[in-house]
Amino acid sequence: MSARNLAVSTIALAVSQAFAVSAFAEDAPAAPAEATMADVVVITGKTGAQGASVAGFTDMPLLNTPASVTVLNREKMQELNIRSTTDAAKFDASISDAYNAVGYAEQFSIRGFNLDNGSSYRKDGLIIPGDTQIPLENKESIEVLKGLAGLQAGMATPGGIINYVTKRPTATPLRSVTIEASERGTLLGAVDVGGRFEDRRFGYRVNVASERLRSYVKGADGHRNFVSGAFDWQISPQALLQLDADYQKKSQVSVPGFQLIDNQTLPNIPADTMLNNQPWSYPVQTESSNIGARFTYQFNQNWNATVSANSHSFKRDDYTAFPYGCGAQNLYPGFCSNGDYDVYDYVSLGERKKPQSVQAMVQGKFATGGVKHAVTAGYSFFRNSEKWGDDVYEYAGTSNIYHPVVVQPTGLTSGPVTERRSDRERAVFFQDVASLTDQLTLHAGARHTQVERNQLAAVAPTDESFWLPNVSLVFAPRANVSAYASWAEGLERGGIAPKLTNNQKQALSPSLSKQIELGVKADLYKDLSLAMAVFQIRKGLEYTDAGNTYVRNGRAEHRGLELSAQGHLTPDLMLAFSAMALNTEQSGTGQASLDGKRVTNVPKFKSSLYAEYAVPQVAGLKVNANWQHAGKKAFDPENTFFVPSYSTLNLGASYATKIGATAATFRAQVYNATDKFYWRDATPDLGGYLFPGAERTVKLSAQFDF
Repeated sequence: MSARNLAVSTIALAVSQAFAVSAFAEDAPAAPAEATMADVVVITGKTGAQGASVAGFTDMPLLNTPASVTVLNREKMQELNIRSTTDAAKFDASISDAYNAVGYAEQFSIRGFNLDNGSSYRKDGLIIPGDTQIPLENKESIEVLKGLAGLQAGMATPGGIINYVTKRPTATPLRSVTIEASERGTLLGAVDVGGRFEDRRFGYRVNVASERLRSYVKGADGHRNFVSGAFDWQISPQALLQLDADYQKKSQVSVPGFQLIDNQTLPNIPADTMLNNQPWSYPVQTESSNIGARFTYQFNQNWNATVSANSHSFKRDDYTAFPYGCGAQNLYPGFCSNGDYDVYDYVSLGERKKPQSVQAMVQGKFATGGVKHAVTAGYSFFRNSEKWGDDVYEYAGTSNIYHPVVVQPTGLTSGPVTERRSDRERAVFFQDVASLTDQLTLHAGARHTQVERNQLAAVAPTDESFWLPNVSLVFAPRANVSAYASWAEGLERGGIAPKLTNNQKQALSPSLSKQIELGVKADLYKDLSLAMAVFQIRKGLEYTDAGNTYVRNGRAEHRGLELSAQGHLTPDLMLAFSAMALNTEQSGTGQASLDGKRVTNVPKFKSSLYAEYAVPQVAGLKVNANWQHAGKKAFDPENTFFVPSYSTLNLGASYATKIGATAATFRAQVYNATDKFYWRDATPDLGGYLFPGAERTVKLSAQFDF
């Protein structure tokens, strides 16, 4: 039996067992081994009890964590109708879109650095690729570590990592059904079931979802199906085994971006305009699955060991009528003055990735003299195989953004699929959190990482090793106030040369980065917290040079200030504020057109303000509003054109009641309530692409907890 069939069979068994339980009750906290990570939130109260291990290995309150971390939990994802990471990212000003094309992979930048689909996304701390929409139905929370993560994660881009925490079995029976619809025609149905078996040592959590996709862009339709299961076995009071599996199949027409008119002016088009509306531009087909396991053993009150593993499988078939430039012979970036553009037949079938991760850790607490230590030592192993065939990218004809023209496909298909790249990463790591005094704590650690890469036959294999140190000092003059200073080094895989460059699809060697960060955090009272961080990050600059070769040369330097505040100002009014001011600069390239210029697609200032008010006159009724602002962004590395700033307003409401014995919550959201047109993403690849934000969209949902 295949792993996928085994997972589905196991899930089906759990569902039948789950509904055999007659006593229904409200959701309870997850099993103790996972509860600490499930309790943290970024937009909620009870901030003083928040904690996460995404910024280290020892779970601790965010107040005492020497890093900038935000977390969005399941409760707030439900309240805000968040169904994707794109939805969640709107509430954190440090996160921006980065070629985040509808129907393709969700892609982001943090602190102005684009995340890497192969290393910046984690499930329960282990690598998963971000090459398709990561499902949230089986996620308890989304954790974001902003800044270098060399010690915690090894390979990761300097912006940070996004970690998805899997839902675990509940202590009491959970039965929840959600249905949702948007005015564009998207329909979602989801079921969440959890509890314990008759033998209470065994627990289950099952999530199933099916979605009809109707994007705000006309014609970008599709569908998605998802199923997952998580199971706990309390083998003994000291030993816990946790298993999980999930499978998603998604099919949706992808939406390409626009280019400048004559490479000088913005197109004037409706946001729902579809460029690849050719009858032969089929939906992008993706399949992804995970099988994960974690074993934890508690030796005594102070010492424990954990072994975790995850195997991911990804497959994609990509058919796209791709718009590019004006004039097929010259490949001129930018559409023609009359709106004409060239249509390319792009086909890449059978793309595959299979990343696998294993990590083992021992953690303990002890004291030496008057110094208390919380130590972690571990080993991690990662490998990944990537397969693809030679793709088709051929000129098929000319269309127009105002008056679409049907052109004929080339009839070609991609070549045989073979392994084109493989990676291995081995690492040992150690961290000591030493309480020097009641107010002063030293966090010191390092990871030694060995990185191997085999890629295209024309490129020699690489085998390199790196030390990644991380040192932080936390000073807490009062129980509710802390300040920290940290220094770290990080490591990222070299970028892959984009299409049409001389070295296309070849990857550069790994690159080191360095970060200095200072921060202050405070829990003013039980339900209101503030945080501020200033940082400087330096890394090698990667770009396509004048000779059309993708290179690393010079330096990118990002200096920024992050502010956040969240909590209840009154028992009925909750506010959450996030802002980032960021200065980015390119230098050391020797090219006057690049040195001293801003990094593309990154605003100097971005902010998000969220307010939620519980109407005291109507029990169960809440109203909310969210204001988002992003400053202007450089469109090209030379900074010859800037995309205008924008602000959007989102409105919402929820009403919680009971229908008989069933708890019911009805929610409504109006996104972009003023129906403002704006360019949300301005990506420089392939001459530069622009993605408009969604028009005003209404979404309704109903959640029933039995």
